[in-house]
Amino acid sequence: MLSENSSRLTFPSLMSFRIGRVFGYRRIFGHAAAVFVERGIANKDTLEMASLSAELSEDSSFICSIFEVPKYGVSSVNSENSEGLFCPNTGKISDAFREREEEFDIRLDVPYVDLPNNVETKPEDEPGKLGILCCKWTDKEYIDFWGQTRYIHKYQEQGIPTIWDWGLQSGLKPCPLYLRHCLIAANNLGEECYRSFLDETYLVDRQTTVRQYLESEDGLWDKVMSLAPPPGLSLRYNG
Repeated sequence: MLSENSSRLTFPSLMSFRIGRVFGYRRIFGHAAAVFVERGIANKDTLEMASLSAELSEDSSFICSIFEVPKYGVSSVNSENSEGLFCPNTGKISDAFREREEEFDIRLDVPYVDLPNNVETKPEDEPGKLGILCCKWTDKEYIDFWGQTRYIHKYQEQGIPTIWDWGLQSGLKPCPLYLRHCLIAANNLGEECYRSFLDETYLVDRQTTVRQYLESEDGLWDKVMSLAPPPGLSLRYNG
């Protein structure tokens, strides 16, 4: 989540929204998101329907947003208190957060450092700082958790053949409106964050950076940035 506006849709009472750096993970547009198809902002024909996740990569790092959320839970997605990360009675991820990030492996123990206090700081220099990160899963793990019926309904019946099993040469591309949203949000967080998003975020091939992708075709950068969110989605997809 690079956008504070978007983050507050799930966590209205979040605190101390800021930037930090995560080490040992790589940020990628490597999976297809059903929500983009549901909202009519994906292009299945051109495979422009990828969303972001992070995956283990020993020598990688990237800048992301860091924030705290009050620790109280929810009983359902529609609860009036639908922002707690954890349910207090069980200690498990809340329903609201689990539903919003339904296709991910949600890691609870990812070390990070705050920025820009010291750009040379590494996690071992600030022990004890652990955050939650939405990471790469597999279709099998999704089905084991949510069930085959949900997987078929949300993905295959919408013409999405797989969530996570996209090969390096599959041609999967970022959802254009979501990419614009991320670019605006990263820029709003400052030059260092914007540069990290462009140069430390990769397409499904794990080689092409976002900057290289946007510069790979004349006019693509301008085309992406000229997109406008459809009615009702301006807050969520406008940085």
